[in-house]
Amino acid sequence: MPVHLIGNNLFSNYNTMPIEVEIKKSTKEDKKLMALFFEPGQDKPFKTTHFGNKGSEDYTNHGNKQKRTAYLKRHEATENWNDYKSAGSLSKHINWGPTPNRDPNIKAYVKKFNLKLRN
Repeated sequence: MPVHLIGNNLFSNYNTMPIEVEIKKSTKEDKKLMALFFEPGQDKPFKTTHFGNKGSEDYTNHGNKQKRTAYLKRHEATENWNDYKSAGSLSKHINWGPTPNRDPNIKAYVKKFNLKLRN
């Protein structure tokens, strides 16, 4: 089901409620996390994105600002960080976000893209 950007908010065709996202441990062996995207009120996600290489450290593991800067510089040319559903965007905003703690990074990601966090 297509979604549309109206102002700064993402909306479905049939709803004026923001897209909902659930972030949890990945079901893929080689990935850390996955994001499930839902139309408001729906039980089945319209998109699932697995992200974060399980064998690699990220800012939430090491908290090293120099490594974070290097990661962002290395990936800025190849990733679409404006696509809220992309693995690159999810990794940048959550695993390599502004803090070395995932919870505030998730909250910042949800706020940036005007999504609703689903529990």
